[in-house]
Amino acid sequence: MQEIKKYVEDNKQRFLDELFELLRFPSVSADPKYKGDVLKTADFVAQKLKEAGADNVEICETAGYPIVYGEKIVDASLPTVLIYGHYDVQPADPLELWHTPPFEPTVRDGKIYARGACDDKGQFYMHVKAFELMMQTNTLACNVKFMIEGEEEVGSANLGIFVNANTERLKADVVLISDTSMISMENPSIETGLRGLAYMEVEVVGPNRDLHSGVYGGAVANPATILCKMIASLHDENNHITIPEFYDKVVELTDAEKQALNSAPFDLEEYKKDLDIDAEWGEKGYSTLERTGTRPTLEVNGIWSGYIGEGAKTVLPSKANAKISMRLVPNQSSEEISEIFAKHFEKIAPKGVKVTVTPHHGGEPVVTPTDSVAYLAAEKAIENSFGKKPIPTRGGGSIPIVALFESVLGIKSVLFGFGLDSDALHSPNEKYDIFNYYKGIETLPLFHKYFAELNK
Repeated sequence: MQEIKKYVEDNKQRFLDELFELLRFPSVSADPKYKGDVLKTADFVAQKLKEAGADNVEICETAGYPIVYGEKIVDASLPTVLIYGHYDVQPADPLELWHTPPFEPTVRDGKIYARGACDDKGQFYMHVKAFELMMQTNTLACNVKFMIEGEEEVGSANLGIFVNANTERLKADVVLISDTSMISMENPSIETGLRGLAYMEVEVVGPNRDLHSGVYGGAVANPATILCKMIASLHDENNHITIPEFYDKVVELTDAEKQALNSAPFDLEEYKKDLDIDAEWGEKGYSTLERTGTRPTLEVNGIWSGYIGEGAKTVLPSKANAKISMRLVPNQSSEEISEIFAKHFEKIAPKGVKVTVTPHHGGEPVVTPTDSVAYLAAEKAIENSFGKKPIPTRGGGSIPIVALFESVLGIKSVLFGFGLDSDALHSPNEKYDIFNYYKGIETLPLFHKYFAELNK
């Protein structure tokens, strides 16, 4: 551990400068106008892998954005760790809510503020620097493979094709992913499950053109009003989702599982203070930790219609749209949920409007074992680095490719994140603590060490 700490200390400014350089690329995969920047980011990642000591580094073309691959095979008899991450980021909108420019990393109170700081540039780059550390100190105990993609934020549409076509190249004993969070640095944790995702877009169309709200209002169905009513009907008075068959395959936690989950440190008042809300909201009969980790949800991610410019325009809009995501729990299928959502949403549409439901990307929920060699290695690494055992938790987010790796490559993943839930992922003023960044670089080499030892 002392050798690790010394290497980090000797190189900490360079590690930070390189991360800042990576963060300055506006690698927004959802917006075609950033295509050139996304491709430049892939080039940067490939170059840094080579500099760190990786062999066979390749920018693998796909039908979308490329996947950066690299490897270091020390000894075929040693276990192999496949490191996954993504170099693309969410759009920075709304820009006016950022305190500093989203693609000019800024440090305030020991925290790096920038789009992608935590999700996932800061976290995947820890692995690149930890790999460099192990190469330079001659302590690499495992074979390592890197697969860093550029389409995670838009559903990883081409990753499955790449994985299926490269099963031999990607052969490994475990997938190591840092795209999740811990409870806190004082209470380290490892996520042992993720929710799945079904992402939909809906459109409600009324008249064939925008209408004068005085001449036609009250006589023609307003798509904006209809859409709001339809969305409101998707939850009942207990915030329970009303779509038939939605909960059919959901398995309730046992009392013991609930007790274990709710024993994790959690301060509801601090939670509300951080979000500037005076009350939590959610499905009746469940705690906040249960709602965010083990229960399915349905949320509106965006909604638009009519005139939203400056001043007034008395218009009855021709159409209204919304984007809706549903987080899924084990045994739910994204394909099945997408189908029953579409069927239900079309059914509840009143006369006078036409409804179109378009499914976007989805992914399956996963639960990872806590008795595997890989989990035990991660647990031991954190215990050594932090001085205490990590708490197993369930993550509320979705990483659809975890289920893909298990089904195609036949290997489990370890969700070894160093972010915090308060890091404003996907929001303005996303941040990542510099302490967490360095702590990740210190802890990851220990995982490789213990994974190799435990595999013996």
